[in-house]
Amino acid sequence: MNQHDLIRLGVPPGEATRRGMEFITRYILKGLDKAQLAAAVEAVVKAPADFADDELRGGFAQALLRSPRVIREAAAPWRQWGEGLEPQAVNQMARACHLPVAVAGALMPDAHLGYGLPIGGVLATDQAVIPYAVGVDIACRMKLTVLDLPVRDLDRKRDRLITAIERETRFGVGANFQHATREHAVMDADWSVSPVTKQNKDRARGQLGTSGSGNHFVEFGVFTVSDADAERAGAPLLPPGEYVALLSHSGSRGTGAAVCDHYSKLAMALHPDLPKELKHLAWLPLDTAEGQEYWAAMELMGRYAAANHELIHRHLAEHLGLEVLLDVENHHNFAWRETHEIGGVAREVVVHRKGATPAGDGVLGIIPGSMAAPGYLVRGRGSAASLRSASHGAGRVMSRTKALECFEWDKVNRVLKDRHVHLISAGLDEVPGVYKDIHQVMAAQTDLVDVLGEFMPRLVKMAPSGERPED
Repeated sequence: MNQHDLIRLGVPPGEATRRGMEFITRYILKGLDKAQLAAAVEAVVKAPADFADDELRGGFAQALLRSPRVIREAAAPWRQWGEGLEPQAVNQMARACHLPVAVAGALMPDAHLGYGLPIGGVLATDQAVIPYAVGVDIACRMKLTVLDLPVRDLDRKRDRLITAIERETRFGVGANFQHATREHAVMDADWSVSPVTKQNKDRARGQLGTSGSGNHFVEFGVFTVSDADAERAGAPLLPPGEYVALLSHSGSRGTGAAVCDHYSKLAMALHPDLPKELKHLAWLPLDTAEGQEYWAAMELMGRYAAANHELIHRHLAEHLGLEVLLDVENHHNFAWRETHEIGGVAREVVVHRKGATPAGDGVLGIIPGSMAAPGYLVRGRGSAASLRSASHGAGRVMSRTKALECFEWDKVNRVLKDRHVHLISAGLDEVPGVYKDIHQVMAAQTDLVDVLGEFMPRLVKMAPSGERPED
């Protein structure tokens, strides 16, 4: 039995599942009958008070008795991809599926701890939207552009490529184009859909085309389409070969964060009786003014994030005088109204993908690795079990604080040199070692996506050390 089995038996996520795993370990070490283990666990779950003083079972039983009240007896069904996921992330997913509005869920193989819903968490709800299940950086997004630049020019014209990145986007908290504001039709949209977007319109205008901080990046690299990739694609997007590509990752900047902050507080105020561990999963019913207002603001942030990427890629291509051979992009940190079969019945639900990539049948997306590991152009397989979703990257294995304690630039730079990566700027909390092995992540989701091409970073720009993360 594992932690997931305990949760499915009704053990509340958190201390109770930890104590449950301790009980299972001690039970096995004592040489007791493994065939009776499941029954032994179920007995404690059903009547913990009867075992509170038991030497072997007491710690588990007492943790069950101390557990917060359950707001729903049977959790919404959910499934996990990948093994050895962070227990706190698994607990967060389990808690989310106990919400009254939860319908179904899925946990991607890059999952790690987040606010409310874990990063890599997918949650379908019934006519409700959860601001923290969308995320702070609303509509954080990937965009890949393949350019007509010879691969050898990544080295021969490195200085020119660096200059182009540094002139045509901005990195850092609050970064903007002060004296050369970008123009885009998204600023002609109705920004009065929410008082937050209305108040932040000028701020958003100044940040058009910027990249922010945290795990956001702009990279040049080698995009490879192998013969196997082309065959898998059926009708290949590009002939097999190596190309230069531009890859970016960022979202809706300060305005998106302000939208999340405002409406998450509204949602919490609407549900003051939620247990403490669920407060970041407070929801807004879509048939309320608050829910409709948040939805409109979220969709505007989606268009705004797309505009940021469009401007970054367009201005970089124009700066370098290059033609675009292919471009692909996708959101994560967003909610969609979709129809899914739940319990054998087709229903319209709201699907939140917090750090998860849409992977409907035939839908293209990008799943990056790290600054020294490959990313992938993928095509969704439309898995119903994953709510047509896949991972959005490799996923972190440690916190930013831990990364600063563990890594030194001398050693990191040796790794980057071995991988032929030139780093323009980044913080130690974003170095390759803070991420999972992308190959293992991809291997865990072969039923969710097909790989159509591989991107290997060669020239990487992120926010410099010391910047507060916006992801």
